[in-house]
Parts: sequence; structure tokens; C-alpha cells
Amino acid sequence: MLCKGMAANTQKLAAPVRRARIREMLRENQQVSISGLASVFGVSEMTVRRDLDTLANNGELRRTHGGAVPAERLVLEFDFAQRRQNHRQAKMAIAVEALKLTKPGHRIILDTGTTTLELAYLLKNSRDITVITPSLAAASVLQFFPGVETIILGGVMREGNPDLTGAVTERTLDMFAADIAFLGADGIGLDGTLYTEDIRIARVDEKIRQISERTYVLADSSKIARTALSTNGLLNEVDALITDDKITDEHRQALEKTGARLIMVSLDNS
Repeated sequence: MLCKGMAANTQKLAAPVRRARIREMLRENQQVSISGLASVFGVSEMTVRRDLDTLANNGELRRTHGGAVPAERLVLEFDFAQRRQNHRQAKMAIAVEALKLTKPGHRIILDTGTTTLELAYLLKNSRDITVITPSLAAASVLQFFPGVETIILGGVMREGNPDLTGAVTERTLDMFAADIAFLGADGIGLDGTLYTEDIRIARVDEKIRQISERTYVLADSSKIARTALSTNGLLNEVDALITDDKITDEHRQALEKTGARLIMVSLDNS
């Protein structure tokens, strides 16, 4: 049986292309079958199983008897999914650098945002860590990683965003103490001011910093010299900003003058 909206293709596709097509089919149909995919791609069912296993190991789908369904249903149904594609190379490189700061036994807080979501994907091979998060997107990824215990904070969900905020979220955070927190930012002023588009997220981030031994801000260079609706503390109040090396010398020097520490990752090698 062919998948809806797809015709048989006799030209063999490379594995990365097949897997990208499988993601598209899942977005459109919410399920795929092994036999249908084998027919569409003109490959064996064993090849399809390997593709599905790879995507499942990346937390991108959930295997079912004879096929698969999206593991990211909570992500894909939000406009948030599109924002994840912006500056994707920088976000992934920043997440790789952030992963180096984690180790077994850590209690980690992952904030909302697309760069922290990239870090969530990279935690799949971690051992004996606990992740506390107000992000339903991050939780939907982490639920498939056996070495990760995930605690989802309660709260109010805003339309169009898989983030939990509000008084319940803030009070629940009082129950925890974390070794390390990773926060996003919608903007970083050259005076070191951190900005977010939503004041409710700003309050949650403030609480996260209070209960975490160390805090890192993950933000690509496009966020620097930008403001947003709500201020959210100062960059020199956290341990470091992890950003990409496309930051201008002027912006880097301005931030360093505030006493902020910058960790810059190269995009040329990412």
C-alpha cells in the first residue's frame, strides 16, 4: 500500500533523502507503514526498517507494529517547529558545545526554545541524568531516551507554543535544585541585558537561575544586539553565553566589557 499523496519511485534514493521523505509523510499522514514505504522508495522492507530504527533512535518517530507514528506530535503541531529551522547550523553547533558541560548524575534544566531543543536531541546517549523542563517539545524528545529521567513542570500552555509558564511552573521549580541550567534568549542587548518575548517566560527563567548551581545561555549570534518585550536579567549574572563565531568583533567586545563570559563555537567545522 502506498502512503497517501506519494507515488511509487523507481529511482533509488540515498538514505538521508529517504529519511527526510519519511519525516514529511509523518507530518502529512501521522503514520506510515513499512510495506507502503518499501513500495514508495523501491527498496526492501529491511532497508525501511533500518531507516525507521535510525529515526526512532533520534527521537523523531515511534515504531509501531508494521510501521511508525510521529514521536514529535507535540512539536509538529505547533508553529514552533518552523522556528527550529532558523539558523539551524548555529543552533546545532551550540548544542554540541553545551553537551560537553553535562555528565552522568547531573540534574539539568532545559528551558524553552529551539536551541535548548537541539540539546535535548543530543542527550539521547546520556546516562543517569535527570532533566527538568517546562518545554513539552523537549519532553516529547526525551521520553524515548532510557538514560534520561524527565520531569515536566506543570503550568499554563500558550497557544502556538509548547511551553509551560505561570504561577504553577514557578512554584513547582521551588521543589528542585539543579546542577546546571541551559536557557534560551530572544535577544541580548550590547549592555548584556537578556530579553524574552514573554514576561511569563522571563519569570520562569529567573526562578531557574535561582535554583541552579550553574547557568548557561544558548543563543546564536543573530540574537545579539536585539531586544524583545521583557527584560530577563543580565548576561554577567550567568556562567557564560554559548554562541557561534559569526558574532561581530564589535558585539563580542561590547559584551565582554560588561563582564560576560563568551564561549564561541565554529560553524566552519560543524
